[in-house]
Amino acid sequence: MKLAQALILRSDTQKRIEQLKVRLLSNAKTQENESPSEDPKLLLKELDKLTNELFRLICSINLTNSSAKFDGVSLTEMIAKKDALTLKANVLREFATSASQKVDLYSNSEIKILSTVDVAALQKQVDALSKEIRELEMKLQEANWSVDLVE
Repeated sequence: MKLAQALILRSDTQKRIEQLKVRLLSNAKTQENESPSEDPKLLLKELDKLTNELFRLICSINLTNSSAKFDGVSLTEMIAKKDALTLKANVLREFATSASQKVDLYSNSEIKILSTVDVAALQKQVDALSKEIRELEMKLQEANWSVDLVE
C-alpha cells in the first residue's frame, strides 16, 4: 500500500469514528420502556475496532514519514517545515492586514495612525512563503504516492 492510500484510510477512519460518536450520543439515553434505535454495546464494539485500526494506521504512517526520504529529506522534516512555514505565513498575513487597515480621521486635529512596516514588502514575503508552501505540498503529494507504507 502506498502512503497516500494510508492517509486516505486514516481520514476515512477518523470520519467514521466521528459519525459513530454521533450515533453513540444519540443512543446514550432513552425513555423508560423504550429501546434505543441502535444497540450501544454494538456501537462500542465498532468504536474499539475503528480506534485499533486508526492506531495501526497512525503508527505505520508515522514510521513511514520518519524513515522515508524524498530529495534527501525525510517526510517528517518536510511536514514540519511546511507546518512552520504555514504558521509564519499566517502570522505575517494577519500582521500585514492589520498594518494596512486605514484609520478614519474625523478632523485635522486628530493624531494620524501610521503603519510600522512596509506593507507591500511584507505582502511580498507572505507571497514568497505561500509559494514555498505550495511547492512543499506538491513534493509531499508526489512522495505520498511513490513511497510504500511501512507496516
